[in-house]
Amino acid sequence: MSRPVIGITSSVEPVRYGAWNEPAAFNPSAYHEAVQRGGGHALMLVPDPAYRDDPDEVLDLLDGLLLTGGTDVDPASYGAQRDPAVTVTTPERDAYELALARRALERDLPLLGICRGMQVLNVARGGSLVQHLPDVLGTEEHRRTVGAWAGNEHEVALEPGSAAARLAGETVHRTFSHHHQAVDALGAGLVVSGRAPFDGLVEAIEDPGRRLAVGVQWHPEVDPGSPVVAAFVREVAALRDAQAAVRPRPPRR
Repeated sequence: MSRPVIGITSSVEPVRYGAWNEPAAFNPSAYHEAVQRGGGHALMLVPDPAYRDDPDEVLDLLDGLLLTGGTDVDPASYGAQRDPAVTVTTPERDAYELALARRALERDLPLLGICRGMQVLNVARGGSLVQHLPDVLGTEEHRRTVGAWAGNEHEVALEPGSAAARLAGETVHRTFSHHHQAVDALGAGLVVSGRAPFDGLVEAIEDPGRRLAVGVQWHPEVDPGSPVVAAFVREVAALRDAQAAVRPRPPRR
């Protein structure tokens, strides 16, 4: 069978290259490299207003969806007033990612949300977010060093038998953390499948009613020792092949 196609969401950010400094559709290469190492075909999805009205147009091309990290989800997306600590948001990105996430869940298309992507998954199901963790926890324990991975490691305890533990290959998993927001009210149909043992913060969520819909609050794509992304790609391939064995897949649009 061909490699599974994994759609990777992106944002439009100022990017400097050569003599230029201008807006560009952007994604850290760690995401597509992790997908490729897992045997997947990485397809970068650029923000497109049309996806808000017809997400099937692009989801028809995919075997799985990866929601990436990035700027804060705008509090307006979950009906909250903006905290002063929320300084940069991209509502156009929120709109297209939320539309893709909601429709992917409806279609039972495998989905993995990473950091911001986990928060998008939660908001897509009607959940809310803690806008600034230090206001609640009193520490910067989940983003001790801004703009770096070294120094931001900590362990996460995953529920035995959960999809998150299956992807991680263990129930105590070392993670690279870099976030100041987190899940607050849990979205409909979602369950908590991982927490930080030192403060109980939600670190993984999933929908047990779907074949594979998982969010992780850490960044497995930057950790060469983490099997999470590769395991996701392999499960997507297995689910696709099992479905194809039952009934032919409709031709891609």
